[in-house]
Amino acid sequence: MTELVRQHLIDPEICIRCNTCEETCPIDAISHDTRNYVVDFEICNWCNDCISPCPTGAIDNYRNVAKSSPYSLAAQLTWDDLPREVEAGAPSEGELPEEVERLTAIAQSGQGGPTTPPWSAAHPYVNLFTPARPVTATVMGNHRLTADGASADIRHIVLDFGAVAFPVLEGQSIGIIPPGTDAAGRALGMRLYSVASPRNGERPDYNNLALTVKRVLEDHEGKPQKGLCSNYVCDLAKGDKVQVCGPYGTTFLMPNHPGSSILMICTGTGSAPMRAMTERRRRRMALEEGGELMLFFGARSADELPYFGPLTKLPKQLIDVNFAFSRVPGQPKRYVQQLLRQRHEDVMRLLADDNCYIYICGLKGMEAGVEEALRDICRDHGADWQEMLPRLRAQSRYHVETY
Repeated sequence: MTELVRQHLIDPEICIRCNTCEETCPIDAISHDTRNYVVDFEICNWCNDCISPCPTGAIDNYRNVAKSSPYSLAAQLTWDDLPREVEAGAPSEGELPEEVERLTAIAQSGQGGPTTPPWSAAHPYVNLFTPARPVTATVMGNHRLTADGASADIRHIVLDFGAVAFPVLEGQSIGIIPPGTDAAGRALGMRLYSVASPRNGERPDYNNLALTVKRVLEDHEGKPQKGLCSNYVCDLAKGDKVQVCGPYGTTFLMPNHPGSSILMICTGTGSAPMRAMTERRRRRMALEEGGELMLFFGARSADELPYFGPLTKLPKQLIDVNFAFSRVPGQPKRYVQQLLRQRHEDVMRLLADDNCYIYICGLKGMEAGVEEALRDICRDHGADWQEMLPRLRAQSRYHVETY
């Protein structure tokens, strides 16, 4: 497969030829003729010193290109506008690593198997980097999301890919290869983590992404079991290097068309893709594209819920947030399925809206309860869930990834 890299480019259509970028560049990567200002691929090191001084934003552009054939200076000097993004050939599911296929099948079993993405979803790049040929990312941040006294240690990890193109969409995952070997002397296997940042990066327009990772210390039955990869990731420090594969995922993608609504139901680290979708919409609020966001988020308590603080500060006109806490002293247990029933009128309205897309992510144990709540809501409103569910799947409106 062709190796892609990011190439820094200047948009000639909005560039006013003020020479600010060329004067600002500390390594003389920018030059010009009587027609265009251009960036030399062989010199540019993505220091970004030229970005903020540009008065029009023309300098803040890039394209993913084949490493062996970037756009030449001669070509750039002839442009009247930027070229379209190069499409990377997406491999078939059969070309994905066996572990990715296995984990994806398990995660998507609750939606009746693999489905298709929303019709307006952006084109996903997949399998650009494999376990045999991973890319090296640098840790730019590791922040604990849960309170110090919480039973769950959940981390927000930021990875930077430098000049190597690693395009991801909301809802995709990446693979991380921990160092070391197992008891049999074999290299440790890759583990998948959902991306928690929108497509233009955790820091807008930087080549980075974020993950939401829980330190695993026990299995689903509560027996002590240390997760090798999760503990490795949670212990990473700023500046550490990480071996990354992917991206992966072609279906759990958000709709792009104006007016589309999103109903999100999650627990724990299942919030990662929901955060990515919400942040994508937040950054585009000024465009007034319409469509609702409604979130049902379950955890033991506020201290155990990742992103609790930021979620409470989001504008009400952006998102309708509903928290379900099951272990708050002196209060009855509340689960996401109970909140769904309480908000039955709004939930039913979104289920019946052909422009609403439903995403469920979290522990596999939540699937049955959520689906039962949706079945009850349909029945109470004169609809048949057993008839509606196949139609939601056929319309690519019902997406489940649980673990």
